[in-house]
Amino acid sequence: MIVGVSTRAFAESAHRAGYRCRTVDAFGDLDQKAMVENVALARDLGRAYGVAAAVAIARRWPGPAAYVANLENHPAAVRRLAAGRRLLGNGPEVLARVRDPFSLAAVLGSAGVRMPRTLPATEAGRADPGRAWLRKPVRGGGGSGVGPWRPGQPLGPRAILQERLEGTPGSIAFAADGRRAVVLGVSRQLIGDAAFGATGYHYAGSIFPFVCDDADPASVAEQAAAIAETVTAAFGLRGVNGVDFVARDGELYVLEVNPRYTASMELIERATGLSIFEAHVAALDGALPAPPAPPSGAYGKAIVYARRDVVMADTRPWLGRDDVRDLPFPGERIRRGRPVCTVFARAPDARGCYAGLVAAARAVEETLMREAS
Repeated sequence: MIVGVSTRAFAESAHRAGYRCRTVDAFGDLDQKAMVENVALARDLGRAYGVAAAVAIARRWPGPAAYVANLENHPAAVRRLAAGRRLLGNGPEVLARVRDPFSLAAVLGSAGVRMPRTLPATEAGRADPGRAWLRKPVRGGGGSGVGPWRPGQPLGPRAILQERLEGTPGSIAFAADGRRAVVLGVSRQLIGDAAFGATGYHYAGSIFPFVCDDADPASVAEQAAAIAETVTAAFGLRGVNGVDFVARDGELYVLEVNPRYTASMELIERATGLSIFEAHVAALDGALPAPPAPPSGAYGKAIVYARRDVVMADTRPWLGRDDVRDLPFPGERIRRGRPVCTVFARAPDARGCYAGLVAAARAVEETLMREAS
């Protein structure tokens, strides 16, 4: 079984690899329910999504359990999920340590890996007013709750400050056995991209492989491998994991570690043919995959956000298409600013791939979305 906010991509990887799985999540989209057994809290039970409720439902089913976002922020819930069964992922003790930004900063600093200056809310007075700062939730994900901060502004106890660096955002995907790591791929992230209706610092998609004007690909690969090895050895990471970073002047600055399946991994699977789910399970058993060969061309995904309150048209004819996933049900109402679906594109280079994503998003808006009355 797989538990998390949005389980479709990881479940699809397991399904393709021949595994039978059940999923518990927030959305329960049309294509996920057509593929695997799924319980969606809101759609099926009329309940708002919550980690405790999702885990309680998952506890009804026997067998091994895996998780995706945002359970990495809830070690106690992962402990309940794992009780009496095999956990296919990092354990609660690992999560508590690696998701602590100050433990991470200490580990990276001792290894000579860069990370933006990060301060707890209690030390906001130390923030240099000559620098740009972001307010981030301690338990965050997907860019939700992230925004600019200026000295003197209120800052809640569940927030941290992190220096905002201009650069190109990206993500490292790697498999780990607790001691060693193998990088599976490095992707560019699309953050707050208005072309897809995203705002602020919300995650809007990825393009694989990573391309950046001021970063040499060989240097990026070398730095990515060093970062993956460092955090794996320090925290004992296992299975597939991710690291978010910003590339600036050819250097990678680590923002956070995501100790579970990440959003960019389905692009790596599409581009290389590597089964992410199989790599995950094998790494947990101590067998790391060979690094995948570089892809031919660029592969991208983008989350289409609603620009206004909308009602979905008949989405059933779109089932089975390879260029769209996470399809809502026909007639579903989606509020402004919420995700609608995910679109995909492939092109010879990153620029063409991005253009393909924009075109795919427009097709969704024109065909599947009508304004709510």
